[in-house]
Amino acid sequence: MPRNSLGRGGFLRAGTGLVGGALLAGSAPANALAEDAAPLAIPESNKVLGAGVNDTPYGMPSKYERDVVRRTVPFLTAEDKSSVSFTPLQDLDGIITPNGLCFVRDHGGSPMDIDPLTHRLVIHGLVDTPMEYTMNDLIRFPTESHVYFMECGANGGMDYKGAQMQGVQFTHGMIHCCEWTGVKLSVLMAEAGVKPSAKWMLAEGADAAAMTRSVPIEKALDDALIAWSQNGERLRPENGYPVRLVLPGWQANLNVKWLRRLKFGTDPWETREETSKYTELLPDGKSRQFDWVMGTKSVITAPCPEKPMVGKGFREVTGLAWSGYGSVTRVDVSFDGGVNWQRATLQEPVLTKALTRFRIPWQWNGETALLQSRAVDDKGHVQPTHEQLLAARGGNAIYNKNSIQTWRVNPNGTVDSVQVS
Repeated sequence: MPRNSLGRGGFLRAGTGLVGGALLAGSAPANALAEDAAPLAIPESNKVLGAGVNDTPYGMPSKYERDVVRRTVPFLTAEDKSSVSFTPLQDLDGIITPNGLCFVRDHGGSPMDIDPLTHRLVIHGLVDTPMEYTMNDLIRFPTESHVYFMECGANGGMDYKGAQMQGVQFTHGMIHCCEWTGVKLSVLMAEAGVKPSAKWMLAEGADAAAMTRSVPIEKALDDALIAWSQNGERLRPENGYPVRLVLPGWQANLNVKWLRRLKFGTDPWETREETSKYTELLPDGKSRQFDWVMGTKSVITAPCPEKPMVGKGFREVTGLAWSGYGSVTRVDVSFDGGVNWQRATLQEPVLTKALTRFRIPWQWNGETALLQSRAVDDKGHVQPTHEQLLAARGGNAIYNKNSIQTWRVNPNGTVDSVQVS
């Protein structure tokens, strides 16, 4: 079995401490250094020359961080060409996800050898002038950089009917947050002269699945970005190299990678192409369709099943909050399963449609605790309880799960994922 994947038992077992579990053994709070303590020993790193500046021209993480990787759920799909890997949220600080740790969702594998010199982006359909752009053409346009999160619509879906995934990497890891650099799509639309009769845009990728998704014209004209860089460097192949569509705050599947064409039309079904129209049967018998915006959401990333408590006493509780509607304005944290709430501190910067880091101090007395976080955004959306979400969506729901996550801290310090009303 690959090092970055676990079998079903590993996910369903309480407290899968992939890294943090080892911290339980022999751990204790730090002690003040005694006045008569012996002089500090000289470490080996003080005695020998280190690596040369050109030994690793691109740079690599420390070998001691080798377990901080994306991981897969092998029983989720038949094979990994149409599957997903999960971001290790428990091991990250701040709000920016390193490129090599961004979750990956593919439908026909990641094209690894698209030549940027021969790649083309075509804009056609209901336009005055059909256009074909090379990468050199695109980078001549006025460029913008923005920090946005990107979340799969199925993030957390495996826990919709009950807590089964033991680890924040698997309950919430289909998300990342990056600085995207590119040209506003509206600029290209203006040059091509998109006709007023156009109401939809179809985006298609250059992967084996020819991934296609339809987007309302309003979103295309708003904040959509045609991006070629991520966190200051060119996109990696698995993230859409050489160019991708970025639709801030909307389901990640619409953010088509390896973008090769944009077609404008009057409705999403006018040609043979597939549309993004995930539907879910609601309790009243109606179907929920075209539900693209990712709801207001948060999760505590430490402590969590992978990062258990290492002893009684002080612990800073931290996590991430986000909203596809705008900016997070408040995060409340409960240590008793939602009976009482305390306001957490939001770490700057707080950006629209981006991850926001929150923090709150906690003195743990060693007894069982139920940790929750609840986000509120600038449009007034409040993260729902799981009971509230089920009442609105019904038991057939899979996508856009944004209910409050509960971690149960056990007296021995281990942490389990549970659901409470």
